[in-house]
Amino acid sequence: MARHHDAQNWPESTKMIGLLCFVASILTQHGILGQRVKVDPEVTSYPGQSVNLRCSFSDPTGVQLTMVTWIYESKDGLRNNIAVLHPSYEPNYPDSSLKGRVSFQSAQPEMTRPSIQIADLRMSDEGKYICEYATYPSGNEQGTTQLIMLAKPENSASTVSVEAGTEKTTVAKCESANGLPAAKISWVTTAKGNETTTKKAGTDNTVTVSSEYRMVPTPSDNGKDISCVVEHRTLEKPESFKMKLAVLFAPEVSISGYDNNWYMGRTSTVLMCEAKANPVPTSVLWKTMSGEMPDTVLISGNQLKVLKVDETVNTTFVCEVKNRLGTSKSQVTIVVREPSQKSSNAGVVAGIIIGVLLALLLLCAIVAVLVTRSRRQQQGYRAKGGSDLKTRMFGGGKKASKNGTGGGAGSGGTGGGNNNGSIFVYNDGSSHQGLPEKNNHHQPLNMGPRPGVVASTPTAQDILLRNELDEAEIRKFDDIEDEERYDHFSGAGPILQLRSTNDQENMMGGYLDDDMESQRDGSVISRTAVYV
Repeated sequence: MARHHDAQNWPESTKMIGLLCFVASILTQHGILGQRVKVDPEVTSYPGQSVNLRCSFSDPTGVQLTMVTWIYESKDGLRNNIAVLHPSYEPNYPDSSLKGRVSFQSAQPEMTRPSIQIADLRMSDEGKYICEYATYPSGNEQGTTQLIMLAKPENSASTVSVEAGTEKTTVAKCESANGLPAAKISWVTTAKGNETTTKKAGTDNTVTVSSEYRMVPTPSDNGKDISCVVEHRTLEKPESFKMKLAVLFAPEVSISGYDNNWYMGRTSTVLMCEAKANPVPTSVLWKTMSGEMPDTVLISGNQLKVLKVDETVNTTFVCEVKNRLGTSKSQVTIVVREPSQKSSNAGVVAGIIIGVLLALLLLCAIVAVLVTRSRRQQQGYRAKGGSDLKTRMFGGGKKASKNGTGGGAGSGGTGGGNNNGSIFVYNDGSSHQGLPEKNNHHQPLNMGPRPGVVASTPTAQDILLRNELDEAEIRKFDDIEDEERYDHFSGAGPILQLRSTNDQENMMGGYLDDDMESQRDGSVISRTAVYV
C-alpha cells in the first residue's frame, strides 16, 4: 500500500520541481537583463547647481534599442516623462517641472549613452530619475537614480533671560533652519533640565529644526555653561554654540570683616558688603540700627571703614543692596572689647628655662647611668676571680699557731697573736695541690696587732687569677682596690697580698718599698693590701 501511494505522488513532485526550475530561470534571465542598464544609485547636489545623471546600455548585442525615456518620480509618487530619445527622431522634452532645465549631455546622443543634465536645481527636484530602454525582443529595461538635494541649514542659538523661580521654563533656544535633510540638535550643560525638539517645513521643501532647553531656574544656575550642538550632512564637523545661562534674581547680601576682636583703640577695621545679583545692584546703603552713624566711620561704596574703635562703634551695622528685581540686606552686631593685654616674653623665658632644666636633668641622668654601668662592670670583673680574692687573710694568732700557718717569733704576749702574715707566691708550673716548698715564702708583715683574726690559706684559684692578669690589668686592679679600700674598708687591717717570686727581690722588709704608705696614727701599711 505504501509503495502504491508513493507511485501516485511521484508525478506531482516531478511537476513541482520543474515549475520551480522554470521560475528560477525566468528570474535569472530578468536579473541579467536588468543589469545591462547602468546608472548611479544616488546623486547629491545643492540648490542652484547643476547635476549629471548618467545612463548606458552595457551589451546591446542581439538587441534592438528602439527608444530611451527619462522618467521623474516625485516624493508623492507622481511620474512624468522629462526626456525622450529615438534613433530616427530628434530628442524630445515633454512638458514637466523640469522643462527648459533638462537636456541630453551630448548634442547627438547615442542610444547606448543617453545621459542627461539638470541645471539650476531646486529643492523640489529631489526624487527618483528612471532611465528606461524599450528593446526588441526583450522588452523594457530600466535603471533608477535617487537624486538627493542637500540644503545647508542656517544654525543659531541664544539664551533666554529668566527670573529665578519654581516653574520650569525655557532658558535657551537653538535652531537649524531650511536644511535638507533635517539637522540633529543636542545640548551639553551641567544644569539640570531637559530638551524639547520640533520640526517644521521650511522654504523650498526644506526642514527647520528647533530645540529648547527647559529647567527650573535658580540663582546658582546663573552663569553656568550651556552648549547647543548641530549635526548635518553638509557640515564637515558638528557646529557648537557655547553660551552661559542668564538667571535673574534679587541681591543676596553678606557682610565680612568682623573677627569678633574689635577692642578699644583698634584702628583700620573694615566691613565689606558683598552682594550677588543679576542684574547688577543699583545701590548699596550702609546704616545702623540706632539710626546714627558713628563719627569715626568712613563709608566708600560697599566698604565701611572704622578709623578708630570706640564705644560708639558698639552697635549693629546694616548693609542694604538694591537692583530692579528687589532689595536685600544683611547686618552684623559689633561688640567692642577692652584693650588687649600686651604680650610679654615671660612665657617664652619660662619655657626656655624649663627646657634648659629638663636638658640638664636628662644629661645628669645619662651620666649617672653610664657611671653606674661602669662600676657594675668593674665589680663584675673582680667577681670573676672569686669572692675570696678580697677576703683572703693571712696572719698569726692562737688559732693560726695551732694550725701552723703563722706565728712563731714575734707572736706578741700571752693570748695574743701576730697579725703579720706571709706572702705566698704560686708558680704556674707546679702540679701540686698545695704550694711547693720553694715557692712558699713567709715574710713578716708588721701591720700591728689584730686580735681575733683568723688567717686562711689562699686557694689555687686566687693565685692563678693573679698570674692570668697582664701588667695593665694588674695596675687597673690595684687602683680599684685602693679606691675600695678607702671607700668601703676604712680602718680595717691589711691582709696578705699575693705576689710573684720575681717581686720578692724588690721587697723591703717583706713589702715593696714603693708600696708602703704612712698613716695618721704613725703606722705604715701597704698600698695594695686588701681589706675586709
